[in-house]
Amino acid sequence: MENNISLELCHTNLGYNGRVVLRDVSLTIQTGEIVCLLGPNGVGKTTLFKTILGFIKPLGGVITIDGTDISRFAPKDFARLVAYVPQLHHSPFPYTVRDVVLFGRTVHLPLFASPCKKDWDIADSFLELLDITHLAERAFSELSGGERQMVIIARALTQEARFIILDEPTSNLDYGNQVRIIRKIGELCKQSVGILMATHTPDHAFMIASKVVVVNDGSLFCCGTPETMLTPETLKQIYGVDVQVFDTPDNGICSRKVCAPFFLNPNKN
Repeated sequence: MENNISLELCHTNLGYNGRVVLRDVSLTIQTGEIVCLLGPNGVGKTTLFKTILGFIKPLGGVITIDGTDISRFAPKDFARLVAYVPQLHHSPFPYTVRDVVLFGRTVHLPLFASPCKKDWDIADSFLELLDITHLAERAFSELSGGERQMVIIARALTQEARFIILDEPTSNLDYGNQVRIIRKIGELCKQSVGILMATHTPDHAFMIASKVVVVNDGSLFCCGTPETMLTPETLKQIYGVDVQVFDTPDNGICSRKVCAPFFLNPNKN
């Protein structure tokens, strides 16, 4: 297993064309942990992702991986360190699932080189890890949203990056597929991968997160464990609604906290 490394933002200002969207951001993500990013729409989560991915430059401060400024990495070297999973991916071409997953090996191949047996084996291993081997010869364009999302996560793993950024991976999925995706993401810590995941569902953080980062009003509002950070008061402040946070009955198994919006039922006497 590879040594743990960290992705760090140190007093970083993020934005576009000189306009700061997020100010004085300091955040550390270690390999082997899952960090959930929560916050209302329009507060800068996408800006944060684009800056970490190198699409836009920070307006101040530094972003480093294992102590090296990300601006010093060649694109291919950076792609071996950080992978990105968008919300939902559509392909106009009838690639098979196995081909789509194999695309993750591109960053490890010399120019004009073809994948070798090792590359195919790595792709197949992550199909198996995510329990989607049965989809290998299916056309990616014919899959359901949940199946496509699982394939794109497999592609990111096949890239063998040390960090994966997931942008609302359960967006537009039905409840069953949401649960399947979150369960699999939770298991990825065993691969010594660091994960930064945006979500609009606080319960996801209680299910799998090592820590939570809440973005609001142009800054990181708080950062810590889900249990200490996701309080009714904090959720009210960032989302503007009353939310109850309570422990589920353990029923002989490990319990966890869950969230539920508080409202009066007009149909109940």
